[in-house]
Amino acid sequence: TNDGATILKSLYMDNPAAKILIDMSKTQDDEVGDGTTSVTVLCGELLRAAEKLLDQSIHPQTIIEGYRDAVKIANARLVELTEDHGSNAKLFHEDLIRIAKTTLSSKILTIEREHFAKLCVDAVVRLHGSGNLEMINIMKKLGGTLKDSFLEPGYLLDKRIGIGQPHSITNAKILVANTPMDSDKIKIFGAKVRVESVSQLADVEASEKEKMKAKCMKIISHGVHCFINRQLIYNYPEEIFAQHNVMAIEHADFEGTERLAKALGADVLSTFDETARVNYGFAERIDEIMIGESTVIRFSGLPRGEACTVVLRGTSQHILDEAERSVHDAICVIAQTIQETRTVLGAGASEMAMAMAVEEAAKITPGKKQLAMNAFASALKMIPMIIADNAGLDSSDLITRIQAEHYKGHSTIGLNVIDGEIGDIKALGITESYKVKSSVLNYAAEAAEMILRVDDVLRAAPRQRTQ
Repeated sequence: TNDGATILKSLYMDNPAAKILIDMSKTQDDEVGDGTTSVTVLCGELLRAAEKLLDQSIHPQTIIEGYRDAVKIANARLVELTEDHGSNAKLFHEDLIRIAKTTLSSKILTIEREHFAKLCVDAVVRLHGSGNLEMINIMKKLGGTLKDSFLEPGYLLDKRIGIGQPHSITNAKILVANTPMDSDKIKIFGAKVRVESVSQLADVEASEKEKMKAKCMKIISHGVHCFINRQLIYNYPEEIFAQHNVMAIEHADFEGTERLAKALGADVLSTFDETARVNYGFAERIDEIMIGESTVIRFSGLPRGEACTVVLRGTSQHILDEAERSVHDAICVIAQTIQETRTVLGAGASEMAMAMAVEEAAKITPGKKQLAMNAFASALKMIPMIIADNAGLDSSDLITRIQAEHYKGHSTIGLNVIDGEIGDIKALGITESYKVKSSVLNYAAEAAEMILRVDDVLRAAPRQRTQ
């Protein structure tokens, strides 16, 4: 994987400082979705810079004060650098595509980023600004290549329709339930039944069957065309549904049932006596479609037009898992940007501009705080440096050239890693969400401050094991 939070989640750490970094990365992932690696790298650089200051006998509180001032200045500079196209739909859509492409650039999907950026933006735009990402269902299907991935404007359920039941329905009334449909055995508190003869056993079975039939008839009396159950449906009830021309879908995936019920506008029921106050689901059409070698059930024309399914294709399970993480990151960032419409430049331009602002402010700050502010600025400069190193370029040369350009007043200059040069980031269209950038800055500074405050780590002695 290339996702910082995923890597850190998988590490088993005993060190409390490392745990703080892991939690910080998780928070970044939950809040904004992207920037999980940046936040960890920046925090690491802040701590490295602080360590040098501690060696010079500067008190941690002084360093923290300096860092706090620097964060305020960097935040103010970041706000100055933002652009806001929220009022212009066409320009804003282009912004969203660019932000999605920037997010996907560092992931496995970078080869197909045009395709996936459009796909993710289309999925989020369907939500009409509600930010309810539950409505976007991501389905992974082995086979094909990443380019074969597509957006299905309805809800796809990875299940089969029962035998002998209708395979397509138009204007369907749907009942979503979570109820046992497998009561072949007596299940009352582990009760046992003693019978004298086989004929009595047959009576018990017949009464069981009758109970099951009565339950099925109750469901059918709701007048639905399709019955979706979270649990199993055994052969006998399935047969009854088939006789009454009702489509029955069993074992709909656990989390998926709630999401499906929301998309269809239905309640999840477990008793069926009441028919008056039930919210039934509705779909203009239910049918089966083939994806690769498997069939899935498609619900289209849903009352809440927001629901859609991103179908990911790929040659191996690892690629699919990584693609899912990448798409999730992109979707989260786009959803955040729709709510906070400001954007900033990526590729190290914003970091360099923030570092310069902090340096300028440090020059007129008296006392030891100045050293801490300069350390903060140099930590910010490390981000473009690390980007250059990761691209296999000469970082020292490029960073000094970018710095020179920024001092001349060209604040849109950053790294063009494709050509191995510096370039105008605005012209290259490398855009990032303001929310992601400000979160990276604030979370990293907070975590660094937290770790700097620690004087000593005390460990409890391991419990003495008795022989």
